Amino acid sequence: MVPLFAAATQQQLPVQVWYCSNESLKETLDVQFGTQVKWDIPLLEGYTSQFITNNAKKPSIHNGFWGLYNKALIKKLKQAPPSLVIVPGWNYASYWMAILAAKWYGHQLALRGESPLNQELENSSIKRLVRKFILGNFLFKQLHYALYIGSQNKAFYKYYGVPESKLAFAPYSVDNNRFAAHKCSSTTAQQNLRSSLGLQPQLFTIVASGKYIYKKRPLTLLKAFHQLNNPHTQLVLVGDGELRPQLEAYIQQHQLSNVHLTGFVNQAAIVNYYAVASVFVMCSGAGETWGLSVNEAMNFDVPVIVTSIAGCATDLVADGVNGYTIPVDDVPALQQALQKIIALGPQQQAAMGKASGQRIQTYSYNTIINTLHNLVAGSNAPV
Repeated sequence: MVPLFAAATQQQLPVQVWYCSNESLKETLDVQFGTQVKWDIPLLEGYTSQFITNNAKKPSIHNGFWGLYNKALIKKLKQAPPSLVIVPGWNYASYWMAILAAKWYGHQLALRGESPLNQELENSSIKRLVRKFILGNFLFKQLHYALYIGSQNKAFYKYYGVPESKLAFAPYSVDNNRFAAHKCSSTTAQQNLRSSLGLQPQLFTIVASGKYIYKKRPLTLLKAFHQLNNPHTQLVLVGDGELRPQLEAYIQQHQLSNVHLTGFVNQAAIVNYYAVASVFVMCSGAGETWGLSVNEAMNFDVPVIVTSIAGCATDLVADGVNGYTIPVDDVPALQQALQKIIALGPQQQAAMGKASGQRIQTYSYNTIINTLHNLVAGSNAPV
């Protein structure tokens, strides 16, 4: 989100960002990565921000609903000039406080959540009935706008009764310019970069990026690579996490070569792994409300393979055009999708990758900023 805030400021959108936590500024133990993490890109530059005191008894974004309890939000919204207030969800007490206070004090209110309808429909009918009462009959009725990140998210809002007139497109996006700037200029440059990363320069390179946790299904990809049984390919799993011992055991048991487990890779260096990819794979299961690593990879003009349940699949993947969608946990389907792309040959692979690069341009900060400019102009308020 940080590059978005800076880009919006550069494009004359009067943005203030109120943070309810400062945890991401510190070096902390990321339990899912299993390592100390401190982001290596600037997080507070290029836009106006402030931190609101968190009064929670156990303050943390990892401590559930009451982990964020920022009482000063109410007073600040009371004192603020009429504004467009954007709240990024409803899973913390502070978000509800901001929603109710913004409404009470006469601000324009927008919500930007992530939930896709296809995963919502996997919930029990009782749970959906409860959510219909809380979300559909109460929370969503407070909104002036619901900012949907993609088609599944839009369908989610409509399922719970948000009218089309309140829906505005604010796609889930990454800093396309930053990622695209690191594309390799030639095959030789790509091969040299592979060598510098300890990879075989000539091999077809399958890349995935994410924590080694169950939701991300890294074992599914490792098994598909095993079934592929192609000595001209290599697999790079960018990340780390609790499933690393299982991955290592599988590699050793089956004596797999050309598999690389990178460990945690920070933001400044991760671009190198996208740049050497021949294909990018995200085989996540339920809980993958979007999958921003797919956006990142598509900026490098590579084909993508994504599970159909992921929130981004409907929007970012056109089967046979820039990649394939596959069912969750379907190792044979993933192996077959990989084989299809490998069998295309370099020219058709490049054409498929170029289609990815073109498709991702709509999912950009500019699209979001244009939407917000229109909403702000309509309400004549800062954001």
